[in-house]
Amino acid sequence: MQNESHEFPTLDDIFRARDSIGNSIKKTPLQRSETFSKLIGTNIFLKLESLQKTGSFKVRGALLKLGMLSREEEKGGVIAASAGNHAQGVAYAALKKNIPCTIVMPRNASPAKVAATKAYGANVILRGLTYEESWLAAQEISRERGHAIIHAFDDPQIISGQGTIGLELLEDLQKVDEVYLPIGGGGLAAGVAIAIKTKNPRVRIIGIESDAFPSMKESLEHGSIRHIVAGRTIADGISVKSPGRLTYEIASQYLDDLRLVDDSSIVQTMFLLMERAKLVVEPAGAASLAYLIEKGHPNKEKNVIALLSGGNVDMYLLGQIVAKGLMNMGRMLKIFIQLPDRPGALKTIVDIIADMSVNIVEVVHDRLSSNVFAGTAGVYLSLEMENSSHAERLLGHLDAKGVKFKIVN
Repeated sequence: MQNESHEFPTLDDIFRARDSIGNSIKKTPLQRSETFSKLIGTNIFLKLESLQKTGSFKVRGALLKLGMLSREEEKGGVIAASAGNHAQGVAYAALKKNIPCTIVMPRNASPAKVAATKAYGANVILRGLTYEESWLAAQEISRERGHAIIHAFDDPQIISGQGTIGLELLEDLQKVDEVYLPIGGGGLAAGVAIAIKTKNPRVRIIGIESDAFPSMKESLEHGSIRHIVAGRTIADGISVKSPGRLTYEIASQYLDDLRLVDDSSIVQTMFLLMERAKLVVEPAGAASLAYLIEKGHPNKEKNVIALLSGGNVDMYLLGQIVAKGLMNMGRMLKIFIQLPDRPGALKTIVDIIADMSVNIVEVVHDRLSSNVFAGTAGVYLSLEMENSSHAERLLGHLDAKGVKFKIVN
C-alpha cells in the first residue's frame, strides 16, 4: 500500500496542537524509576499520562478535535464510540465547550467508565459487545441525527493532539534512546512517533500490543490492514480488531518495532506499580512497562521511556489485580484443610502457621459441601507471606507437623 503522506500530521501540526490545548491539559511528569531500572536492567523513565485529566492521554486529541469544529458542527453535537477513555476525553472536551455529546459504548464496558462518562454530561448509549460494533452503531446514529463523528484514533487532529506527548518527552529528557508505548488503534503511537522521529530519527519507537489483539502487528507483517479474530484480554483500551487506515500507514513508516504482551505480565506490572511506585494504572496503560519487565533490556546504558497511558481502572478489577498479583509472586497462598469439628482444632492449625510468621488474611468454614465428611469442618485459609520461598517453608512445616492440606488455585 502506498503512503498517502499528504494526510499525515506534521511536526508543525503537533506544535500548533500544543499551542491550542496547552492551557487545558496537564504536562504530565516524566520520572526515572530506580525500582524498575534495577528490575529491567536499564534506565527506565515513566511518562505518567495516567495522571492526565480524565485519567488518560485521550483528552489531548479530543480537546484539539472539538476545538476545530465549525459552529454548525458544534450546534449539531458530537458522537463517539469508545470502551472508556476516548469516551471520557470527548465528554470532558464537549462539556468544556458546551457541545451536546453522545457516546456509544459496548454493553460490557466498565461500569466505572460508563459512570465517569455520564458524569461529564454525555448521553451514553450501550450498543454491541466490541469497539467495532459500537463504532458501527455510532456511524448509524450520526447519519440519523447529524452529529459530528469524533473517531477514537484514525483522524489527523486526534493524532496531532496525542503527538504533544512526544514533544514533552524530548523536552524533559535530553537523551532519549527508546520509547515503548501501547497500541490499540494506533493514534497514540502515530502522534508520538511523528513528533519524536521528525525531531530525532535515532530514537527507537516500539509499540506494544496485547497478544489477544495483535491487529497492528499482523497488518504490518502482511503489508495491508488486517481484521483479526481476537482473543480475550483485560486490556480493553488496546483491544482493537483492526487499526485505522491512517494510523497503519504512519506506523508502517515511523514505528521501529512492534511486540506483544500477555495479561499475566500486565497483572504483575499493575501490582508492582501500585506497591512500588504508588501508581494506579489501567491494564492498557501498563502494557509497555509490562513488556519491559517480562523481557528485560540488554543494554544498561540506554534511556528508555515507558508510557503509562491511562489510570482508569474498575475498582472491582483492581481488587482482583491485588489478589492475583500476590498469588503470582508467591506472596498469597490459599489452602484447604479438613479438621475435626470440635473446639480447639482450628487453633492448633493457627498456632502452627503462626510459628512461621505467616499472616492469615481470611478464614472460611465449610460444613455443607459434599467433599466435607460428617463430623468435620472444611476450612479455607488465605495466607500472606514474604515471597515464594517463605511459602515453600510453610508448606514443609505443615507437612512435618502431619497437617493434611490441599493448595487451592
